[in-house]
Amino acid sequence: MPGLLRGLARTALVAGTATAVSNRVSRRQAGRWAAEAEQQAPPPQYAPPPQQYAAPPAPDPIEQLRQLGELKSQGILTQEEFDEQKRRILGS
Repeated sequence: MPGLLRGLARTALVAGTATAVSNRVSRRQAGRWAAEAEQQAPPPQYAPPPQQYAAPPAPDPIEQLRQLGELKSQGILTQEEFDEQKRRILGS
């Protein structure tokens, strides 16, 4: 029986060592492949940074009302349309 246990222990030791070596070789080879792929990859294309557009300035309510009054005086807007737009501009 002691010979059987010794044989099992030796087999387990050899199998464990073989697994550890195999894993190390696999990791090293994967690292080499990754390095080769990185060297063979084309260089990244230059992409300009996205432009930051400023938000348009908020419209001046006084100027909007002035333009609205001109449209009404020219007969382009009716009194109801004028009142509706005026309420929208003033937020009431």
